[in-house]
Amino acid sequence: MDRARFADYLRTRRGARQPEEVGLPRGARRRRTRGLRREEVARLSDISVDYYTRLEQPRGPQPSVSVLGALSRTLGLTLDERDHLYRLAGHPAPPRSRDADVVQAGMMRIFDALPDAAVQVVTQLGETLMQTDLSAALVGDESVYTGRSRSLHYRWFTDLASRRLYVPEDRAAQSRLIVADLLASYTRDGAESRVGAVVRSLLEESPEFADLWQEHPVAGPYCGPVRLSHPRVGRLELHCQRLIDPDQSQQLVVYTAAPGTESHEKMRLLSVVGGQDVYAAV
Repeated sequence: MDRARFADYLRTRRGARQPEEVGLPRGARRRRTRGLRREEVARLSDISVDYYTRLEQPRGPQPSVSVLGALSRTLGLTLDERDHLYRLAGHPAPPRSRDADVVQAGMMRIFDALPDAAVQVVTQLGETLMQTDLSAALVGDESVYTGRSRSLHYRWFTDLASRRLYVPEDRAAQSRLIVADLLASYTRDGAESRVGAVVRSLLEESPEFADLWQEHPVAGPYCGPVRLSHPRVGRLELHCQRLIDPDQSQQLVVYTAAPGTESHEKMRLLSVVGGQDVYAAV
């Protein structure tokens, strides 16, 4: 625990929190304390004034997770500020709640602005929450999947049909990227998260996944060139861009082809064909 920095951080955040923000009157007399008083923070956090004072001096014990949670709420910390408080106190940051089935507002606005592009909103497990008609024509209608199979990461290792769109020579690299993506989410969210449940299932069901998992592959969020073998228009050379939501629970995935190329013309053709079931034609 970094007691000095922890104490300074508490003092700084207490000074930034105003009494009106926690339902306290400012009072007729001028407050000599900028922000909340120590006794106010202690009372609102259900700890003793002496205990809180020792945390700020700094000469107190390492605070428990429950105390840190109470202080975070009292001080109105954002998730990033809360995580920083936990780390200064020598505790790992708590897992963040991720409502994976609700599209974030920012993602929704961008999605609505790109109705004619191959765009989809996906979770950290590769679950497609929304996709445009061109996206459905390109990769198939992914709203048909239920349960664990909603996750492309899961299907990739348990249903070989999910690989058919990728050219054979790229499939091994894609497997490794998916495992690296799951590992990053698993490290961030922990074994008891939804990601952890998928990882446990894949370790039991897929020897290929288990072998790659033991290698601890690490990859960045970059999504580069993608080569697909589409059942209706043939080979496509595409670029993939990803916009990651600030809480890292969702991504906006956009597939594009360079103007003037054969792939660009094929994408235009797909926009006319519409969202028929890609896999049914394979």
